[in-house]
Amino acid sequence: MTSRAENGVLAWTRSAIFNLCFFGVTALIAVLALPTLLMPRGAVLQVMRFWAWSVVWLLRTICGIRFRVVGEQNLPAPGMPALIAAKHQSAFDTIIWLGLLPAPAYVLKQELLRIPVYGLLARHAGMIAVDRAAGASAMRHLLRAGQEAAAAGRQIVIFPEGTRVAPGDRVPYQPGIAALAAATRLPVIPAAIDSGLLWGRRAFRKRPGTITLSILPALPPGLPRPELLARLADLIETESDRLMHQAEPVDETVDDASAVRDKVAPPR
Repeated sequence: MTSRAENGVLAWTRSAIFNLCFFGVTALIAVLALPTLLMPRGAVLQVMRFWAWSVVWLLRTICGIRFRVVGEQNLPAPGMPALIAAKHQSAFDTIIWLGLLPAPAYVLKQELLRIPVYGLLARHAGMIAVDRAAGASAMRHLLRAGQEAAAAGRQIVIFPEGTRVAPGDRVPYQPGIAALAAATRLPVIPAAIDSGLLWGRRAFRKRPGTITLSILPALPPGLPRPELLARLADLIETESDRLMHQAEPVDETVDDASAVRDKVAPPR
């Protein structure tokens, strides 16, 4: 009983230290990144990549959370456009793609652009901000911005659930992913993750362990909307469930995603 209590106190202490370091590092890097607003987009994307890997390092060093990737071969080659539909369980999911992809363009809610400094950097980085209350005009903006990002050879990251969802829970997938797939004519790469087990959606405490991101083979372009949404949800949810219940490590992994990071060329 004492040991369990001590472990609980240690986990809370580590989580508090991580939060202090996370916000401190984030604020420092954001301020240092301000000059990139006068530079080409690639400069701010490089800073965001550095920040993402800094957070991964903090998680491992302070909280004992490691990270691995399964299916790295399904990532797009540098300079190639892609449409990635990613499972969303934790704040971690909004960070890691900045490190994994050469030129990511996140689909995010417009309110995030109001955050001081971050909003300026996200706008300059070409993130796709959507006003979810704007109805049809928001969809038109999403499709137009998605087509521009694809034409520029960028990788569009969208969380089709529309919000963070606790491990094991399911919500309907939003139609934006199907509309983007039709507008860009890109294959859709499903991605599952189990991050919510260690970094909960509203949890302060972070548990030690290994977060696994599983990148699945792409679904072909041109699928009818109902079929795309059904197959996408089935693939992502089935794989996420498997990750949550797996007992043995998977052979096809990249510890801390270092090999993936090294393979990806800098954004241009």
